[in-house]
Amino acid sequence: MTTIELRSDNAAGVAPEIIAAVAAANTGSVIAYGADPVTAQLEALVRSVFEHPAARVFPVTSGTAANALSLSSMCPPWGAVLCHDTAHILNSEAAATSMLGGGVLMRGVAGTDFRMHPDTLAAAFAATRWGDNHHSQPRVLSFTQPTDMGTIYSVAEIAALTAAARERGLRAHLDGARLANAIVALGCSPADVTWRAGVDVVSLGATKNGALSAEAIVCFDDAVADELVYRTKRAGHVTSKMRFQSAQLIAYLTDDLWLGLASVANQRMARLAAGLGDLGVGFVNRPDVNMLFAEVADEVATELERSGLLFYRIRPGVIRLVTSWQTTDDDVDRALASFAAALG
Repeated sequence: MTTIELRSDNAAGVAPEIIAAVAAANTGSVIAYGADPVTAQLEALVRSVFEHPAARVFPVTSGTAANALSLSSMCPPWGAVLCHDTAHILNSEAAATSMLGGGVLMRGVAGTDFRMHPDTLAAAFAATRWGDNHHSQPRVLSFTQPTDMGTIYSVAEIAALTAAARERGLRAHLDGARLANAIVALGCSPADVTWRAGVDVVSLGATKNGALSAEAIVCFDDAVADELVYRTKRAGHVTSKMRFQSAQLIAYLTDDLWLGLASVANQRMARLAAGLGDLGVGFVNRPDVNMLFAEVADEVATELERSGLLFYRIRPGVIRLVTSWQTTDDDVDRALASFAAALG
């Protein structure tokens, strides 16, 4: 039985261009721990792609590390990070930020469509006992873009929220595990959705979009970057052969490869979602990018599994489907045929 991979974009392989970049970097010897010319080239490229002349980049090996190290550098141990109550940093990273941040509090903020809104952020601020040393003080606002439920913030929405946060003295962090997918969906530039919208630090995802255990922290705040120099080392993320991470990220960002890969994933999901809609399948979320949470009876889910469809059961009656750069039109056609048979 041939399977169809829709569990996660993490389950997909590595893009050929990125494999080629690793092989090309595998010649000769260079100085270790990020002092190599490849990593220097990466920083210059990041500054160009994000249109920020002073951006600094820190390659790391996982998205959890990128988030936890970013946030621990932005927030004092007595502070709090505010994020949507479905955010990955709150629910799926085993309190990594609290550990690396010396006890930083993670605090969920409500909001429809799996996003924070000005009114729900205002309510969170109103519930804060500002200046009371018995209570953690909010110091960072963190977005997941796209959200863990497949919806996206517009550039204007991010800018409005970061402006409100700035009035309270908060910095802004963006968890961009699938940032390329959001940029493609929005049709904006990387700068527009990050520092121009008030974001100070970005966890730049690449592994879900064709890379090999290569993520990065992109920092637009020198004070945070200066701290990251030490925090990344202390946490074991200043890798000795960093040139191989940097080479991947260079290939990823060069000639908009990252956006091209994400565009394929988004297009395949749009096609899958349209077909499922025609079959009468209900959705929990609006699939703005490459993720869909579908309402499927448990017995139907079992039939789908028997047909070779790979997905995650999120809770009774709901499954998650994720397309990747590797998903083909044939995969989508076969998945829709499986659904039609299981629902029939």
